[in-house]
Amino acid sequence: MTQASKGRILLATTGWDPAGWVEQFRHLTTREVVQEPDGPDDPSIRFAVVWKQRPGVLAGLPNLKAIFSIGAGVDHIFRDTNIPQVPIVRVVADDLTLRMSEYVVWQVLDHLRQGRIYREQQQRKIWREPYQPAASDVTVGIMGLGVLGTDAALKLAAMGFKVAGWSRREKHVEGVSNFHGERQLPAFVSACDILVVLLPLTPATRGIVNGELLSNLKRATPIGGPVLINAGRGQLQVEADILAALDSGALMAASLDVFEIEPLPRDSRLWEHPRVSVTPHAAATSDPGKLAPLMVRQMDDFDAGLPLTNLVDRDAGY
Repeated sequence: MTQASKGRILLATTGWDPAGWVEQFRHLTTREVVQEPDGPDDPSIRFAVVWKQRPGVLAGLPNLKAIFSIGAGVDHIFRDTNIPQVPIVRVVADDLTLRMSEYVVWQVLDHLRQGRIYREQQQRKIWREPYQPAASDVTVGIMGLGVLGTDAALKLAAMGFKVAGWSRREKHVEGVSNFHGERQLPAFVSACDILVVLLPLTPATRGIVNGELLSNLKRATPIGGPVLINAGRGQLQVEADILAALDSGALMAASLDVFEIEPLPRDSRLWEHPRVSVTPHAAATSDPGKLAPLMVRQMDDFDAGLPLTNLVDRDAGY
């Protein structure tokens, strides 16, 4: 295949500056990279790399062969109801997986080691050591056992935590107590001292972190109460229910990296709640220097007649 026949890459994004991605692709491939097609039926576009693409921008491209998601999730793609019937490729990269596991381990350890209490004591100049349980006393539940959830579960288990995992379909992860399906969800949640949410966003998971689910958490835990950590998607959670659970004691604390509306509105109670940690959807940043080479390699393999990998199941939504 000649360079001319390889077609162009459409980098279709909204909401942020894609300059770093443009630079990486131009460094890695001789394919031309454009941010807008030459009209709605541009025949030169062969691959699309997207993040919250403008609705309809891909619909009429006659020679589009595959869509690549910049982020770990793909729910942003399906907000566009005119997605062509071509393969959609998820990001699966060691760098992204490591970043997510770093975030989960950081937050879990902060709650284990009573970080909130120590920060409060420092502000008040109090010298006191609170009770410190061991990791082996604490059960961390990972809700979502995909690539990211499995890696985080294994790292926590290696540190001595008791780890439980829940997934829609049955999975077995070594060293993890495995739960699956709707019927086993209450038993899974009731086993958790710290609940970590790493689910994809689908119609079945939207709003799953709600008052009913949080009411199943243990009230008494070795760290003083139940904790929620959500680094999956903001629409997985019902924030009014999280705040109500914090007020009622069904939750002791929450670490939230994702929100129903992003950026988090300035008038949200979550900003100033003393038992909530807020980070700006930064748990696992997509680094173009690490991810663009993987995409280009897949494009080259596809042009050489090899199959694409890490494909999205459209029926499942991830």
